[in-house]
Amino acid sequence: MRWYWGSTIRSCIALVTIAGLYLSLGQIPWRKTNWSSGYKWASFVPNTIMPFNVTLDLLAGTPPPIQKYLTVGLSSVKRKKENYLMDTLNSIFSHSSKEELSEMVVVVLLADFDLAWVEETSQKIASEFRVHLNQGELLVIHASQELYPPLTGLKRNFNDAADRVTYRSKQNVDYSFLVHFSANLSQYFIMVEDDVFCAKGFLSAIRKHVLNMGSTRWATLEFSKLGYIGKLYHSEDLPLLARFLLLFYQEMPCDFLLSHFRTLLMQDKVIRMRPSLFQHMGKFSSFLGTYNRLKDDEFAEEPADNPSAEVLTNIEPYKDKGPVNAYNQGSDFFWGLSPKQGDYFMVMFNKPVLLSRISIETGSENKDILLNAVVEVGGAIEKSHKTSSCSDLHSLGSLHAGQFEMRDIDQTVKSTVLCLIIRVTEKQNDWVKIKNILVWERS
Repeated sequence: MRWYWGSTIRSCIALVTIAGLYLSLGQIPWRKTNWSSGYKWASFVPNTIMPFNVTLDLLAGTPPPIQKYLTVGLSSVKRKKENYLMDTLNSIFSHSSKEELSEMVVVVLLADFDLAWVEETSQKIASEFRVHLNQGELLVIHASQELYPPLTGLKRNFNDAADRVTYRSKQNVDYSFLVHFSANLSQYFIMVEDDVFCAKGFLSAIRKHVLNMGSTRWATLEFSKLGYIGKLYHSEDLPLLARFLLLFYQEMPCDFLLSHFRTLLMQDKVIRMRPSLFQHMGKFSSFLGTYNRLKDDEFAEEPADNPSAEVLTNIEPYKDKGPVNAYNQGSDFFWGLSPKQGDYFMVMFNKPVLLSRISIETGSENKDILLNAVVEVGGAIEKSHKTSSCSDLHSLGSLHAGQFEMRDIDQTVKSTVLCLIIRVTEKQNDWVKIKNILVWERS
């Protein structure tokens, strides 16, 4: 009963809030303008339901004529120390295939009030990424200072210093303008920062996770454990999100607001996808230039496919360090008591898989290494009411110093397989830690 009333109250709050947001929406068309430097920049506002009357300057690039699959949105300001924007853009483009880029548009909001920096940065982007601008894969925008609400004399929630309140409140407005502009560009929108490093093929990985969600309703999928990096949204929700961020811009930091937005759209639990696809690389924050050690320990530069599977072992696990931890590409791991000869660790795929690569990592800091084991794959699974076994086996080799790496497996095992097994060949006294079992399919 307590859960029922709690859910009912949350539902009512969500409906009232969202209804209020919808009532405040209007419509804004295209418009063109000149910038003070003397040459033309187009101002572009998507022809969609708008949360507020604002026109943004399109500094470089041309909006794509058709809706794409994904918009990657980031906001950048002038930093006191190192600037990472160019490295971030290079990571996005260099870690995407030509096919992936054809389904993607990157939107950069130059959100600083220093117009000289805005012009200089825009010209640098135009020089270094002209190909992507010409192909409709990159847009650079700016919002004039006059469009911003008051940024001083604001509420000091969380007992934050006044300068921090100004910084985070402006940041909320920055992202409000960014998502507003991006509303009609693609099917999905992902928010990142201007100091991130991307996994290779991140768009394909995102698409795979979205497809795996099936008919499950969701408001936000998270592809990083850090702040508001890697938050994925349906583009149809962006007008609401833009209005929401603006409405509560001075109340709390952006990542807090994004969590509230998710719950207002009736997604109570965080849906985190592993591994993380975006890594924070900045050493100095954009606020005061302070040193920043923030890193995502679940990031993988080259994420594996790890097709859906059941993971089994007869090695006794320690507490909650069960076998699935070794396969889900997260930061957790399998930790088991001393294995004996004949013990196994088995991955049973839900459908046949044509393997291209396998990587297995055991141990940590020269401890709990699986010393003696072979790796096999099987074309068949035999099940009984008590056990499952892998059959029609092909041996791929042995672990060396607790590690196994093999590429181009389909050149050796040319047919699809249904199972992967790590078989212990000699008893050991030490416990065993299996950190990662990574599997890549041949596309």
